[in-house]
Amino acid sequence: MAERISSVCVYCGSRRGQREAFPQAAAELGRGLAERGIGLVYGGGSVGLMGVLADAALGAGGRVVGVIPRFLVAAEVAHAGVSELIVVNSMHERKLRLFELADAFLTLPGGFGTLDETFEMITWKQLGRHHKPILFVSIEDFFAPLLAHLEQARAQGLLGEAPAPLYEVVPSVGEALAWLERRAAGSRPGGVVSP
Repeated sequence: MAERISSVCVYCGSRRGQREAFPQAAAELGRGLAERGIGLVYGGGSVGLMGVLADAALGAGGRVVGVIPRFLVAAEVAHAGVSELIVVNSMHERKLRLFELADAFLTLPGGFGTLDETFEMITWKQLGRHHKPILFVSIEDFFAPLLAHLEQARAQGLLGEAPAPLYEVVPSVGEALAWLERRAAGSRPGGVVSP
């Protein structure tokens, strides 16, 4: 019997970006998770795509847990309205706490922090430390150059072939939500294994 995906960690930018499609996608995802009874776990900020995502989930009655390092409380303007705000001491602690709280990981457009957190989860998965699903939501092909780079690295022998996909890619929030529903119906997210 499949284990229900009850909480999803979403990585996304602390800025909104220049394309209106980015905040629209963040809002659609926040609402979609709440409407499906799936808790949102995220970086705890009230600005950028993070803020849009959290506000949309909260506005739709969802549970939102933010995890933010103490030194970023002011810089990312910690969201005072979330269901639970966990303040930790370091970025390393933040990443581990987000990992522990989530059954799956979704990545929306973002910058260095978004990619850092996503790639750490992919690396841990490659090393066999967890088996939780990871999904890039490539709004307006945002991740296409990055994914092409990864294919180049694989073609040049710098990335091996994993026995199972380390991550998947969809082009829209609608497909991301359908992906979550399929995962919940047909798979068991991997439990926590200390990274």
